Amino acid sequence: MSNITAASPPSSIHWLKVMAAAAALVAPLSFPNAAHAMEDIALVDFELTDSPMSSDPVNVVSGGLLTALDPEPADDTDKRSWSGPLQGEPQLPSGGDYRFNSDVPPRAYASFGEDVKAIKWEFAAVAGYYTAINAPKLLKDPRWPTTQKEGWFGHSTQNLGVDKLAHAYSSYIISELLYGRIKRKVGSAPGIELTAAALASGIMLWSEVFDSIEPSGGWSWEDVTFNSLGAGFSVMRNSVPGLEDKLDFRLLIEPNEDIYTVKGKEHFRQQRYLFALKLAGFEVFKKTPLKYAELHLGYRADGFSNEDRAAGVPSKRHVFAGVGINLKELLFKDARTQKGRVAGEVFTYFQPPFIGIHHDLTER
Repeated sequence: MSNITAASPPSSIHWLKVMAAAAALVAPLSFPNAAHAMEDIALVDFELTDSPMSSDPVNVVSGGLLTALDPEPADDTDKRSWSGPLQGEPQLPSGGDYRFNSDVPPRAYASFGEDVKAIKWEFAAVAGYYTAINAPKLLKDPRWPTTQKEGWFGHSTQNLGVDKLAHAYSSYIISELLYGRIKRKVGSAPGIELTAAALASGIMLWSEVFDSIEPSGGWSWEDVTFNSLGAGFSVMRNSVPGLEDKLDFRLLIEPNEDIYTVKGKEHFRQQRYLFALKLAGFEVFKKTPLKYAELHLGYRADGFSNEDRAAGVPSKRHVFAGVGINLKELLFKDARTQKGRVAGEVFTYFQPPFIGIHHDLTER
């Protein structure tokens, strides 16, 4: 028995909804992993004959060696296996991936049209959500679409670049969600990660169109760039073998006295975006306690709220590093229930506060 493995920043209300729907958003991502729980049972057939081995005729050849005569071709009706009557050799999907929808034949390549068709309702739900949260902009004195230059991470920018990472993260989450659904529906044909990333980028571009008609906003190529980076990281993570076991892109919310502020820029100050390098993904650490450790590298900023700027508080950008605990590896590695798998996936995309030690490398 062997296992087969194969413009303007998003509003505060938007992020509140994202946090409230976090578990529901990542729930479908746990299902592709469940497919790998299936096992390949090797069929071993034995040739059975009616006569004892000792009575088989033999040839006497020079040198005193005894060799058995060529046996008669065995009849298939006399064959048996440990798994019951003889059957044809099982055809395993390429790469050892099992699909939940077994009625769909495995494909050797991705088909954009077929992939979109397989997840049409999931895609419609995500696109509908972004349409719903942006639709009010149509009623707030919309103008002809324009562009604006927002900048990147400079002190003169609105949010010191935190909003750009928010764009990347949103695109990344959408891409991961759609990738997981496509994989569950049609299998892991090479290229489905590109389909998911293209759809995610399309949804974020659609959202950017609404920003372009805001009187105080505009189409931002900086936002579009980071949308593409987020989707691109999803492609890399799902196409490079083993990378998803080694590297995560996560959001950490630092609680304040209100837990989470939904008005103004405070919610951006609370956000930290980080990469987590998981030692459990490296063979050398898999049998050591270090498999529960992670290395973090991230970015945060403060001092950029309207109140801080009015008071003359200097804005600061922080690149930080630290260590953390791999909660998925520690608590949910072998989860057999749906709730357990969902909880494990939540920790793949969200970093709980206070689970780790971080130190600012820069403060300028």
